[in-house]
Amino acid sequence: MKDQKQHQHRHFLLHKPYGVLSQFIYEGKRKNRKRKLGELYDFPEGTMAIGRLDEDSEGLLFMTTDGMMSQLVRSSKVEKEYYAQVDGLITQRAVSDLQNGVWIGQKGGKYKTKPCEARLLDEPSSLNIEKRHVRDDRHGPKSWVSITVREGKFRQVRKMTAAVGYPTLRLIRVRIGKTKLKIGFGEVEEVTEFEL
Repeated sequence: MKDQKQHQHRHFLLHKPYGVLSQFIYEGKRKNRKRKLGELYDFPEGTMAIGRLDEDSEGLLFMTTDGMMSQLVRSSKVEKEYYAQVDGLITQRAVSDLQNGVWIGQKGGKYKTKPCEARLLDEPSSLNIEKRHVRDDRHGPKSWVSITVREGKFRQVRKMTAAVGYPTLRLIRVRIGKTKLKIGFGEVEEVTEFEL
């Protein structure tokens, strides 16, 4: 009976575009101007986003009707990789600091992030991402870094790059577990299971 119930759940991969909220209902001010997940696809009732991406972030988002799956994906057992375009030319020293963990603000206090994987990147031309002008080049250079974490504090990656002196201008989640971002921005793909 348990197996039969598991097969009734539905799972989706979504390439969340910039400017879309990772929720279905918005109860804040100016609600008519906010785009939500339900505008991208006709998801079945009970679908939830696993590990939200904020409105300004893009990339791979898992959607499911299975609450147990949500709990597993959000756990520290599953890696989440992000590509961050940052303000300035990020140094190897800053990348090493990210790898070792940095202090960030969290819930009114300070929190030291766990050691993570981080590396310098060339512009990610192989990704099927939206060509979006983030900032005029007259305001200085930009660069890219890959950061892979197993935790998911509120706006963690943005806070991490700011802590080493390179604020994030653009943030794209490119991998969750073994599942890589392959679909085009705004696209949805239904899958039988998530590759973790």
